[in-house]
Amino acid sequence: MPMSVRHRMKNFMMGSAAICSLVACATVPEQAQAQRAGAAISAAEAQQGAQAHPQLVQEFGGAMTGTQASYVEQVGKNIAVQSGLANSQSAFTVTLLNSSVDNAFAIPGGYVYITRQLVSLMNNEAELAGVLGHEVGHVAARHSAKRQKTAMRNSILGALGSILSGVLLGNSQLGQLGQQLASAAPQLATLKYSRTQEIEADNLGIRYLSGAGYDPHAMATVLQSLAAQNALEAQLQGRDHTMPEWASTHPDPASRVRGAMARAGSATGVTNRDTFLSRIDGVMYGDDPRQGVIEGNTFIHPDMRLTFSVPSGYYMINGTRAVSISGQGGQAQLSTAAYNGNLETYVRQAFQALGGQNTQLAPQTLQRTTINGIPAVVGTARVNTGQSQVDVVVVGYEFSSNQAYHFAAITPAGRSAVFNPMFNSMRRITAAEAAQVIPRRISVVTAGRNDTVQSLAGRMAYGSAQVERFRVLNGLASNAQVVPGQRYKIVVRG
Repeated sequence: MPMSVRHRMKNFMMGSAAICSLVACATVPEQAQAQRAGAAISAAEAQQGAQAHPQLVQEFGGAMTGTQASYVEQVGKNIAVQSGLANSQSAFTVTLLNSSVDNAFAIPGGYVYITRQLVSLMNNEAELAGVLGHEVGHVAARHSAKRQKTAMRNSILGALGSILSGVLLGNSQLGQLGQQLASAAPQLATLKYSRTQEIEADNLGIRYLSGAGYDPHAMATVLQSLAAQNALEAQLQGRDHTMPEWASTHPDPASRVRGAMARAGSATGVTNRDTFLSRIDGVMYGDDPRQGVIEGNTFIHPDMRLTFSVPSGYYMINGTRAVSISGQGGQAQLSTAAYNGNLETYVRQAFQALGGQNTQLAPQTLQRTTINGIPAVVGTARVNTGQSQVDVVVVGYEFSSNQAYHFAAITPAGRSAVFNPMFNSMRRITAAEAAQVIPRRISVVTAGRNDTVQSLAGRMAYGSAQVERFRVLNGLASNAQVVPGQRYKIVVRG
């Protein structure tokens, strides 16, 4: 949740703009382009992409600027032109997004996006080009035309509302709610691709890599890194490692690694590892404090001056419009809305928003209270889905005469108390607490003669799983060791 919440609230699977690899800067002959893709970008697609672009950038944390963004833009344009969608790099718009979610996507019209978090997971330029090429491949194959288009303009609250409407109408399962909530933040720009479409995009990405002179095996190595990252996140969050497939718009990358490696065959090419590491050195890693940060089971927003904690066994996703909380016992979100000074009206309006246009939803009870000195109103309702009953709880907090926040939670009937500790943990933070929230960044270091995985991992700005995080970040297998003189990524504060 960024600072200006009234205007906006926070997955491929997956420098200098004037300097790029010689092979990647080569012009692609028009005939070769025609063999790589179908029809070129149409005027209608260009117009649609231009209209959607500002909202997508806003929904995904905003566009980054500077040398890191320029480098990603150049690599992206170099690989995108391989698709044959256009003859000129100027036809493509490549954006580095300020998001802490591993994500990349493209939309018709030549618009390609990747998050800084996913870039940080990569270990060379070829992997970056592979991911961007994969996403361009989806567009070149016109996959987006074969999926629903309405999700592009949904918001987090809209998603929750439609989910609850489905529950009320009896055509949805409560068990699906967690999946949809998790995938909704911030992944509503694209719906999930089929496995066939993913493999086709992998094949196109590999073809683009080869055409640009990159090592085509990079598609497999980046898929492997993302699979390892998914598994590590699941382990740290205490959930089944198979679940990240629903938290992504792309099927589990682990199932595609072997196929991508086989399709790359014995081909070779450049990776530009040192160039890549130099260009991403210093990029922000994890949550941007301006959007709030997640530390373990606690969320803290230094600009909004608030914090809360989720129960054990639950995990959070920080989205542009809300913080989503998921677990086996229920799901919830923290967000905000327009506030006119009447907290009961605010809570009633939150219920209406949850119900959506087709369902009249209102609290059956409203209770005024005070939580850690903050005026609050708790609204509850029990809803019959036709197959079972669920409890809906909205807790509104008045932070000022014109600013309120609220939790919206859904649980099986009789189990809403699981979120009471979270509701009661909401509190204001002091200026001193806010000042202690310092972002993490990627720092590229050179391994010394006496360095080990353990010694470098010990410099990571985390209190747990330092070795596991270091290995995943650098694409190191469980038995791999660091090589003196080689450069590696660590995560530091500052």
